[in-house]
Amino acid sequence: MNPIVEGLESLLDPVVGLGLLLGLLLGMLVGAFPGITATMAVALASGFTLTLEPVQGLAVLLTIYVAANFGDRVPSILVNTPGTPASIATTLDGYPMAKQGRAGLALVISAMASAIGILASMILFTAAAIPIARLALQFGPSEMFALVVFGLTVMISISSKSILKGVLAGALGLALATIGRDPITGDQRFTFGFDALSGGLDFIAIIIGLFGIAELFDQLLTHHAAKVRPISSLGRWWPTKAEYRQSGRALGVGTATGLVVGVIPAAGGDIAGLIGWDRAKRVSKNPEAFGTGSIEGVTASDSASSATLGGSLTTTMALGIPGDSVMAVMIGSMIIWGIQPGPSLFANRPELVVSITAIMVIATLASLLISLVRMKGMVKLLDVPVHYLWATILMFCIVGTYATTNNIITVVVMLVAGVVGLILKRTGFPAGPVVLGLLLGPLAESNLRRALLIDGPVGLVSSPISAVLLALAVFAIALPLVGRARAARRARRSDGDDGPAEHPGDDSSLRSTTTSKGL
Repeated sequence: MNPIVEGLESLLDPVVGLGLLLGLLLGMLVGAFPGITATMAVALASGFTLTLEPVQGLAVLLTIYVAANFGDRVPSILVNTPGTPASIATTLDGYPMAKQGRAGLALVISAMASAIGILASMILFTAAAIPIARLALQFGPSEMFALVVFGLTVMISISSKSILKGVLAGALGLALATIGRDPITGDQRFTFGFDALSGGLDFIAIIIGLFGIAELFDQLLTHHAAKVRPISSLGRWWPTKAEYRQSGRALGVGTATGLVVGVIPAAGGDIAGLIGWDRAKRVSKNPEAFGTGSIEGVTASDSASSATLGGSLTTTMALGIPGDSVMAVMIGSMIIWGIQPGPSLFANRPELVVSITAIMVIATLASLLISLVRMKGMVKLLDVPVHYLWATILMFCIVGTYATTNNIITVVVMLVAGVVGLILKRTGFPAGPVVLGLLLGPLAESNLRRALLIDGPVGLVSSPISAVLLALAVFAIALPLVGRARAARRARRSDGDDGPAEHPGDDSSLRSTTTSKGL
């Protein structure tokens, strides 16, 4: 049967349709509650979907991923609190619009920009994924090892303000990946006599602990009774023709930015949204309006953050390297289903790739439709007492984790991971490199050892592809270090120039000098 027909026919399964509806509901709810990330929701749902068929489970997980991207704009615009990190840039202009009585307009513009960004990114996925996968099919052990190293270094360099902390977090993930059986000999390692650890640490338990339990513990420790009331005066909803034209350029800039940032492993929607907002401001005819309630600002930030979804899916499915933390959870679930994301997926399961693409498109259109309906019901959800939410999350974390293995040891692993995640969060260590190291550690180790057995150490750099990837990995680590060193040097030079001001009581010359140097 034709893979396209087979992939689309699989969506006619009633369970798939139910999964789409459930994913829409959960994704919108997750996005609407600040602090509850899409990664946490997808990780939690993974425990309940492992007994389903792959397409049925993916319908739930992918739809949560997409719908959360729409729901998180509600608190960003109405409460000035990002529902997920991807909507950080939305607050810059969305909340000022809401304070001006244009909250409904901001919500509609945001939903439309998000939908266009995701649909554009899916075009990128369909156009670029297969050529990338075909290239990756030529990879041997040395190239695969270099690819994993590149993915790790990019996440380390992006996800932490401190390169050292990112490296240490990645090393922790790689260390955890060694628990279990040796990928070459099958010997047990670091199990300390516990048979439950012979298969390694349960990936879903670690994910739920690091992103779910850790966030829950952090909110419990930092919660304050004071709460900002959501803006209830929504005003008009639909943009005028002039406003549509005004947002056109920002939409193009934001979408293009998101497409580029999305294919970089670990770059994520939060980074893309901020870059897209900044780029749109640079090319706007009214840059002074940005940050004060600009439709262009909302359009650029939301189209950019949403356009990363297809790029993240591309690197995940074509290379087996998760584009973001949600895709890392997705890979873990697919492996448990017996599906290995990567170049072989397009050759062995082309109908599954078609199903994934169709699910993403359907989820986007359905989320847009829900978002364009008056969202007063979603606004009321922001008044739900937070302790009810905490209790519900904790219950589902425990039940979902136990359901993956039916072993109480898995729940213990999850709780320990939650404590570790809280410590990482409080000390500024990113959780992303830990997850990526745990996920890709066995792949990196097995390919490294095979490459050394075949060609020795020289084989790692004798291949042009592996040499280029390793060079890019070094560049990914070195570039932030060089940038920070230059920034520190400029700051010291600026302080030295501004020190001997002629009029200590008047700071106008200081502001002038600093502004000219900073810009």
